[in-house]
Amino acid sequence: MKMNILMIAPISGLISILSAIYLYYYVKKHEVGTPRMKEISEAIKEGANAYLKRQDITLAVFVLIMAVILGVVFGHYRGILFDYHMVLAYIFGSFCTTIAAYFGMNAAVRANVRTANAARKGLNKAFSVGFYGGAIMGLSIVGMALLGISILYYIYASVPEQLESTILGFSFGASALALFAKAGGGIYTKTADISADLVGKVELGIPEDDPRNPAVIADNVGDNVGDVAGMGADLTDSYIAGMVATMIIGATIGVTYVILPMLIKAAGIFASVLGMFFTRVGKRGNPGSSLNRGTYATCIIFAILIFLIIHSLGIGDKGLGIFFATIAGLIAGMVIGITTDYFTSIDRGPAKKTAEASKTGAAINILSGFSYGIISIVPPMIGIIIATLASWYIAAFYGITPIYGVAIAAVGMLATLGMVISADAYGPIVDNAKGIAEQAGLGKKVIRIADRLDAAGNTSKAISKGFAIGAAALQVLALFAAYAVLVKIEVFNLMDPKVIAGIFIGAIMPPLLSALLILGVGKNAFRMVEEVRRQFKEIPGLREGKAKPNYARCVDMATKGALKELILPCILAIVAPLAVGFILGIQALGGFLGGSIITGIVFALFMANSGGLWDNAKKYIEAGAFGGKGSDAHKAAVIGDTVGDPFKDTAGPSLNTMITVMALVASVFAPLITMYALFG
Repeated sequence: MKMNILMIAPISGLISILSAIYLYYYVKKHEVGTPRMKEISEAIKEGANAYLKRQDITLAVFVLIMAVILGVVFGHYRGILFDYHMVLAYIFGSFCTTIAAYFGMNAAVRANVRTANAARKGLNKAFSVGFYGGAIMGLSIVGMALLGISILYYIYASVPEQLESTILGFSFGASALALFAKAGGGIYTKTADISADLVGKVELGIPEDDPRNPAVIADNVGDNVGDVAGMGADLTDSYIAGMVATMIIGATIGVTYVILPMLIKAAGIFASVLGMFFTRVGKRGNPGSSLNRGTYATCIIFAILIFLIIHSLGIGDKGLGIFFATIAGLIAGMVIGITTDYFTSIDRGPAKKTAEASKTGAAINILSGFSYGIISIVPPMIGIIIATLASWYIAAFYGITPIYGVAIAAVGMLATLGMVISADAYGPIVDNAKGIAEQAGLGKKVIRIADRLDAAGNTSKAISKGFAIGAAALQVLALFAAYAVLVKIEVFNLMDPKVIAGIFIGAIMPPLLSALLILGVGKNAFRMVEEVRRQFKEIPGLREGKAKPNYARCVDMATKGALKELILPCILAIVAPLAVGFILGIQALGGFLGGSIITGIVFALFMANSGGLWDNAKKYIEAGAFGGKGSDAHKAAVIGDTVGDPFKDTAGPSLNTMITVMALVASVFAPLITMYALFG
């Protein structure tokens, strides 16, 4: 019976992938537009593919080295020469993340120009092309992730001890690749964005996507490699890790509790596909309301489906406990989304007040955005606390292991990820569409439509980041619990100096990684700013629009710099937990994970929300407030946005991936740390 109902999981994964393929051809059948639009689109596509190709070659080397290490080390632990089960699962996880992100990005670079062209026919048509272009990423990611886990479960279900390490290896492969992809894509996109803004808007006073700007194509490319491929890989990691942690905890209770996370994810996929039918622009022509309507519809459908699925398992009152715990996670996710919308949306108080502060200069703009960013941490943290307490006590009341209740809440929060990623990927697609419209000279009416799509996209990206960070909080708690299960520890002793040392070391990791990533953006942007200035000085007629800039040079600089700057922070995220574990022992490593979770969530929420706020404060001025484009207030807001760019698109969203990777490293290597810790 259980294996029969589990068929829902791989079937829903296949449906999700097939839906993504259908939408890919739906988007592709729309017209590209003018020859100039096609030329710009090809340049963006070529740059994005060049970056991903170079990144994938670099990461393939890392994957092979890590695969050999895992095979040898775990072979030794199991008393065999080489553990090929772990190796294949690890490579499979890396492959799923890479393919899903690549497919989604490929769709995005085709959707952007078609969205721009559709804007010539009106807002509704352009919104549909942009949203369904993003939905390709959303559906392909959740489909690949659930199908991958389902395949491994069917292969290893009869060997429980092998299943545990295998699905951990799969999740580790997905997470490690996600960290590299998100950090590298984030460095790339903000290098180009900052360079284009500082020289173009601030120094020369030309529009954001002016074709005279040498960094403009690199900026458009960055939207795809950072906000589409990178963010997609990041959310795939979160989706898989929470599911795997819950399955490991569930294994201590019974088979039903192992398969439940997969069934809940399957319900989320069906709900996301159905919810997309509600995402249409209404009579008022508000893209933001359309995205919210689709999200709320998805959540309602999801709640109905999981109730039916849990009821069909026949586990009595415990089923009610699981249902309510899952709903607690879902509600917490919605609270985080609503909070993020308030603090980052272009038509809300914080963005307007930050824009007004720009009249006094960049300093007050930055202070306002910084302060609102800190305040924005409070409601999501309260939501996470309530969801944790509610799911814990609900589970206990219905006779379920309490930590399983918290883990299943994390699964519930991310179950509707197909819709969340669709809204997130919509953002960079319409951002690119606006850029193409400006560069191709499509006229003020089309650019106004693209601006409206872009403003909604900017908020949807911020909501998605907040949602992902909040979900990471619960899922890392689940991973923390899975680690405790694996090392057989029920209580961590806070009077143990090694545990205290672990907490402090873990607490410094998120700010350290943030600093390294932002410094990486700064160093890379410095080089590109100098290159953009050089081209304006040395290419005759460039400023007047009579000559063409060397776009390829900026694309190449962003690519090389991003891959160079991501190595240190990503390696640290893998090495640090191993060093703490093997030197200070399993208790200290538990403290390390606890410290990293707290500061990781605080820093990630603050940076994602303050960055989104600064961006929309700038857009509010560009829409005509406080002097509009070119005014002193606008120049101050551009500087604030430049500060916020690496906050919201590089460091902030990379942190939830980092704390997930560290928790997975601890869990994967837990058996070895138990045996060989120096002060265990």
